[in-house]
Amino acid sequence: MAIGRLHHVIVDCPEPLALATFYSALLGLPVTYHDDDFAVVASSDRASGLGFQRAPGNPAPTWPDPATPQQVHLDVMVDDVAEASAAVLALGATARPGAGVFADPAGHPFCLIPRPGWAPPVTAGTTPA
Repeated sequence: MAIGRLHHVIVDCPEPLALATFYSALLGLPVTYHDDDFAVVASSDRASGLGFQRAPGNPAPTWPDPATPQQVHLDVMVDDVAEASAAVLALGATARPGAGVFADPAGHPFCLIPRPGWAPPVTAGTTPA
């Protein structure tokens, strides 16, 4: 028996709406809520998703340098890593050491991983049923 159910994964950042907008474009999901200090990206306003919380003075991760740890790390499956890499760079991500490794505009690392064979194709702007 579960004690609870996941609501959101929360990411501390300096500008919640800006980071939510980045992940909205990356994942093809809408920004379903935002105010000055918090924003959410999810499939709908009744679904769990990613939350972005204003954290003034929060240091950007320096990973792989251990001075400031990753803090959070997302794996995003894609059909074509090279094509997706160009797209995330155009959105404002920066490349990090390692194949398919990037940092979002607030410095949090994320990886683009090849879609596993068991997963249906990823199509920009759609969500799984």
